[in-house]
Amino acid sequence: MGWRNAVRIGQAVAAALAALAALALAQPVTAGNRPSQPGLPATVNTFIGTRDEGNTFPGASAPFGLIQVSPIGSHYAGYRYDDETIRGFGRSFVSGAGCWEQGGQVSVLPVTGSIAPGGAFDTTKANSFDHKAYASRYAHEGEVGQAGYYRVRLTDYGGIDVEATALTRAAAERYTFAAGQTQGHVLINVSQANERHRVIGSQIRVVGDRAVEGKVTTMSFCGGHQYSTWFRIEFDRPFIGFGVWGQAGGTPGARFSMESEHDPRNGAWVTFDLADGQAVTTVSAISHVDQAGARGNLDADGRRGNQLLSFDAMRAEAEAAWARELGSVRIRGGSADDRAVFYTALYHALLQPMTGSDADGRYRGYDDEIHVADGWTYHEYFSLWDTYRSQNQLLAILKPERARDIARSVLAIDEQGGWLPRWGYASFETNVMTGDPVTPFLVDLWRFGALEGREEQAWAALRRNAFGIPPLNSRHDGRAGNPHYLAHGYVQFDRADPSKGMDSDPHHAGSATMEYALGDCALSIMGEVLGHGEDAATLRGRGGNWRNVWDAGVRDRESDFTGFPRPRMEDGEWFTPPAGAYDPTSHYGFHEGTAWQYQWLVPQDVAGLTEAMGGKDRTLARLDRFFAFDRIGADPQSARAEWVAGPYAYYGQHRFNPNNEPTMHTPWIYTLLGRPDRTAAVVRAAQTLFTNAPNGVTGNDDLGTMSAWYLFGAVGLYPGMPGTGELLVGTPRFEQVEIDLGEGRTLRINAPGATGERVQYVSGARWNGQAFDRVWLDWDQLKAGGRIDLRLTDRADRAHWGQGAGATPQDVCRAG
Repeated sequence: MGWRNAVRIGQAVAAALAALAALALAQPVTAGNRPSQPGLPATVNTFIGTRDEGNTFPGASAPFGLIQVSPIGSHYAGYRYDDETIRGFGRSFVSGAGCWEQGGQVSVLPVTGSIAPGGAFDTTKANSFDHKAYASRYAHEGEVGQAGYYRVRLTDYGGIDVEATALTRAAAERYTFAAGQTQGHVLINVSQANERHRVIGSQIRVVGDRAVEGKVTTMSFCGGHQYSTWFRIEFDRPFIGFGVWGQAGGTPGARFSMESEHDPRNGAWVTFDLADGQAVTTVSAISHVDQAGARGNLDADGRRGNQLLSFDAMRAEAEAAWARELGSVRIRGGSADDRAVFYTALYHALLQPMTGSDADGRYRGYDDEIHVADGWTYHEYFSLWDTYRSQNQLLAILKPERARDIARSVLAIDEQGGWLPRWGYASFETNVMTGDPVTPFLVDLWRFGALEGREEQAWAALRRNAFGIPPLNSRHDGRAGNPHYLAHGYVQFDRADPSKGMDSDPHHAGSATMEYALGDCALSIMGEVLGHGEDAATLRGRGGNWRNVWDAGVRDRESDFTGFPRPRMEDGEWFTPPAGAYDPTSHYGFHEGTAWQYQWLVPQDVAGLTEAMGGKDRTLARLDRFFAFDRIGADPQSARAEWVAGPYAYYGQHRFNPNNEPTMHTPWIYTLLGRPDRTAAVVRAAQTLFTNAPNGVTGNDDLGTMSAWYLFGAVGLYPGMPGTGELLVGTPRFEQVEIDLGEGRTLRINAPGATGERVQYVSGARWNGQAFDRVWLDWDQLKAGGRIDLRLTDRADRAHWGQGAGATPQDVCRAG
């Protein structure tokens, strides 16, 4: 069996792009040494996902940037498209996550009006400096959200235009006050952040007549650990006045303030004379290391020589960087909306994990000590339960150098924190989510070559994770269900099991068992190749542990299907709810899903799953019910009505949930059963949910994971079983896709006549001119570059490709 695929983004050199917003969409360039495509950053619509719990942010960021600048509204993730006011512009944001405490620290807002006793900002009243009170209304008219650039007009305070742009470690904002205003102020609020983001304590200091700096300590993701962010803000001209505020109100002329969570008002203001111009530019930087780190980051990315970068100069650099990144994947065909959705998805997938090391290479490790990444970039924010399913593979394909640094960062977490992460936020493990996502995550990076030279180090860390648990005094929960799983082959269901965070595997024992089994099977592939045969055999056997939570007697009340996964108690008994019979649509035992949804999480043993479900015909019938195939197959536009119950409606469902990760792979189960034509219909229906509008992502984008899932479907490839390097071939949405692999290598996918306007099917395929009928290609084939030619048909009855004997990949952990 062959193993995985990788494709590299890279090499377009961009010119200055200060006037980018006015440029029309560029047509894709498809040959030779390609110039950058300056129109692509403007093709991105950063408002996609800012409604209906997509939880994206519309502001400015560099690819994998350490700093982001974006508006703060009334939602825990930051801005919502329907918010009435903007409270400020924060320095740090996570894109698309579902927990609270997601950034927005150092909230900055330009205002006008007097700051004095009895003034618009009454210094005798602390509440005058509450950002909910001084928030400004704004206008969507003229609001712009593109890759590397954001603009909005605040309609209060006489009208103020705010623009933002960002490089990797520094960002710039330009505040243009209305004509006729003689003074403008900038408020820097360090005691408030995104809604529900707890600020534990903060310091702020006015430095000279051009800078403000300080430190903010907040809680991490979903009530996790405390961590600190240092910042520095510099202005392009001197301010003429300043002051600080705290629990007692404002103090003009004061330079320093420090408050705690119990005194939740803290900040500073600076005042500018607008006689010499209505625009004030600020450059800012943050660090998770120390104050010197924030200063150094500002010097490295926000200054050239001894001068601050102008806003337009930084914007030009930011957009050039995005033109290079986005231009390395080129599409031909599709409407303007199709292109906007595609390139916005690519943009979202390239935002994280974020750069974690400062310009001098220093970073704060999981031991809370300062380390140095010498010659590489340390990364932070690892939503592994989400990203192991699609975004990880996309980065490994598109950005191999970045993937190597990401892999090295995860290993550094293991070295310094004592264990591999699950959901790492800044420099701490949050223990959010369950299962064992780090195993398929790292095994896939190994398969794509991102662990070259560190294979044995990764194996040792993964083996320790798979065969043990972290010590009690470790922050990491690891495989908390391992003691029972290793002894009995399943995780025991125990909602009272102590946990080190919001989640623990015994709380969701059914899904945890299935996730462990998948991870074990993936790790067996790595172990076998590295020469650890005995461990590989053990892990391969454990890949069949999904059977230990499969209850052949469970019957779905709404259909005649029998046999579903079901959680088991410590003594081996099946869990029985108070009402009696176990319902496979209930909330018991499965994390953010139901037994109906998790039953498909067996890509390592599709033949065994098919057998457990009563044979291929019964399995296909069950899939048809799961997808409401009779309706979405006839009308793909019915997908929203049939599938989407709500962004957090995880339970009580027997349907496919396109809002969340556990069912992401399920459309391709049809392909693994020899029916790629049905995969094509389901994927096309799912694509109707991704639109060029604020609600264009139906659920949390989860650090680019849902966007990456869309991208795979749109180009006609999808990652199969973790660790195999197998990409399942499907119907592209575009007539031509080109992906740079680096070093002059390119993967081309040609599908004449492809369109997203209707369902189409593959009726024939060639790889480098040679016909093939199997439904997958290996990374070993693809990594040197080449050409996939697909012949499409609009008729399912003419789409027999991929349905013959031997057309599907071999199961890695076939039981029996």
